[in-house]
Amino acid sequence: MTVTEYNTAVDDYADNLYRFALKHLRNEDSAKDIVQETFTKVWIKHVEISAEKVKSYLFTTAYHCIIDWIKKEKRNGDFEQLKNSPQQAKLPEFDLQTIIHETLEKLPLIQQSVVLLRDYEGYSYSEIAEITNLSEAQVKVYIFRARMAMKNYIKDLDLVL
Repeated sequence: MTVTEYNTAVDDYADNLYRFALKHLRNEDSAKDIVQETFTKVWIKHVEISAEKVKSYLFTTAYHCIIDWIKKEKRNGDFEQLKNSPQQAKLPEFDLQTIIHETLEKLPLIQQSVVLLRDYEGYSYSEIAEITNLSEAQVKVYIFRARMAMKNYIKDLDLVL
């Protein structure tokens, strides 16, 4: 990949990577750090990466950075504090988007990732399989289970009618 292609990738995918990281981490600064770390890792290997595969490589790298960040924060105990901080506790809202975000947060990390990649970023099952190092069948199963869990959670809330 050339410098021009790298700069184009930054312009094209930085916002998507930021949204992807923000959905997982729910922290703007950490999401920005993940995007920066992702592009740094891509720059280090830019000679080995083809311009056609850069999108997949970026999201794969971001996905692994997010997992590493969460593991590190859990070891330090900061992630659970951040997740359960009083400023995040709000009165229930009846906004559909808020309910969907709350439902997503209840899912395991892998299910969150595949749903976000499929429904928010528009990746195909094969692309998601490549990004997450899962088989295409596993991706489909995780998406199905995540959607069923979300449906059941929303149904239990009796908020969306």
